[in-house]
Amino acid sequence: MGSLVLMIIGLAMFAGGYIFYSKYLANRVYRLNAGFKTPAHELNDGVDYVPTNKFILWGHHFTSVAGAAPIVGPAIAVIWGWLPALLWVTIGTVFFAGMHDLGALWASLRNKGKSIGALSGRYIGKRGANLFLVVIFLLLLMVIAAFAVVIKNLLISTPTAVIPTWGAIIVALLVGVAVYRMKWPLIPVTVVGVIALYSLIVLGDSVPVVLPESFLGMSPATVWILALFIYGAIASLLPVWVLLQPRDYINGVQLFIGLILLFGAVLIGALFSANPPDIVAPMINGNLPEGTPSMVPLLFVTIACGAISGFHGMVSSGTSSKQIDKETDARFVGYFGAVGEGMLSLGTILAVIGGIRSVAEWEEIYSSFGAGGVTAFVQGGGALMENGLGLPASLSATVLATMAVLFAATTMDTGMRLLRFIVQEIGDAVKVKITKIPATLVVVVVGLGLTFSQGLGGEGGLRIWPLFGTTNQIMASLTLSIIAVMLIRKRRNPWPAIIPLVLVFVLSFWAAIEQLFSFTAAGNEDWLLFALDVIIIVASVWVAIEAVGAMRRALKDPPEAEGEDAELTAVRENV
Repeated sequence: MGSLVLMIIGLAMFAGGYIFYSKYLANRVYRLNAGFKTPAHELNDGVDYVPTNKFILWGHHFTSVAGAAPIVGPAIAVIWGWLPALLWVTIGTVFFAGMHDLGALWASLRNKGKSIGALSGRYIGKRGANLFLVVIFLLLLMVIAAFAVVIKNLLISTPTAVIPTWGAIIVALLVGVAVYRMKWPLIPVTVVGVIALYSLIVLGDSVPVVLPESFLGMSPATVWILALFIYGAIASLLPVWVLLQPRDYINGVQLFIGLILLFGAVLIGALFSANPPDIVAPMINGNLPEGTPSMVPLLFVTIACGAISGFHGMVSSGTSSKQIDKETDARFVGYFGAVGEGMLSLGTILAVIGGIRSVAEWEEIYSSFGAGGVTAFVQGGGALMENGLGLPASLSATVLATMAVLFAATTMDTGMRLLRFIVQEIGDAVKVKITKIPATLVVVVVGLGLTFSQGLGGEGGLRIWPLFGTTNQIMASLTLSIIAVMLIRKRRNPWPAIIPLVLVFVLSFWAAIEQLFSFTAAGNEDWLLFALDVIIIVASVWVAIEAVGAMRRALKDPPEAEGEDAELTAVRENV
């Protein structure tokens, strides 16, 4: 089966999911209402709560939820074979991720833009809410620390991506001023912004930026990590219209064009190239390298973003819900945002199974579990674009490396904004008022502390990353439990949430238990990860028990009236 056939199957499934299943969810399950007054209008503060054009907001949402994970995860998971990875990405996107992301948006919209952490106390119970916040805090900390290291590595290994990476910030600021202050039409601003961004990519390919071995007494790795945290802190404090919205929007358009180039390279290469891309990777790999864990359950946590991801629920309820103009926009922003990420994961799979030219080369890259990743994506995708589109190998690599960096950068600073919200919510839980700037300083100090905990090269940034997959998927199942409780209260069909909830929780909990044993294996003991894994397992079990209890209570309680918000429901139940 060739790359073109796999691409057509994958894209057809995504299109069908958006056209049919998302429409069913929007109209019959969530019953989105264009007349509902969204938090962006009700609580408009010009900083976090801002009514936003759905196309601009989709760009923010898509690039924030994507990050580097839908590249890294599939590019590692194909070690078990391309078929399991392809099935999980396509089925997961349509029936798991889209439902989850749209549901988290809807749940937050119906609760004044509250985050999933806050909603856990309201719908599941206060006893589990604090543990829920612990899981969220650890997950966001993993994201910002690890993505800082991923970006740093790409800026050092691909110096041609430096100029477009930082130049994109200037382009975004100008786009924000043009759209929000000068009120210029969106389409011409978009065209000019994309041209500027791709001009920076061409410039970067001609003018690579390599920092000296010692800059202000620091190594390049240290300099880039500090610069990224400073940028992320500033970006997380600025009003969303200044940088977050326009940067994510213009990046989203550019990145979507990058996907079109990648898929176009597969199409043209298959139909017109004298050397069409053949799949050299096995459909099911029966010759796994020593030390590779079992496919079940590890496949389902290795590919998180791109199938279903708890981080998406935090973005949906943390930033995107505060910017929805009309509730009906949630279908496009939430479900199609998940589809966009699924397409990125599909493109990654095609790049690493069709862009690598020989079985020997593929086996050399995938000689151990965890190999591949962004490097395999850039290498394989660059080969596809060179073969199908005739782009020079260096320029192709710059385009793909810039895609990966911009995805990771938008996720990192959105993660810092979300973590700032969580720090403030933790403060509220312990009756301590924490304002934005102190909360941001806490995020920066803790994030840098973890990143530099094993050296100034940032080795500590990946210290707790092995827990990301399981923590992320457990988080997704807990988010689905909140959605299920809300649906039961309203006497709507909860099964679209309950089925993925059960499957994801069982698989991710299974993986967490397996990891627990791996952290105590002789010669590979890691007691920090063991302790954190225990905390995550205990917290998830506790919250799961609370969630089951909340569902049972919701079935016995009188149905919640349409339009009745959670605060009124809470008052009614306490009377």
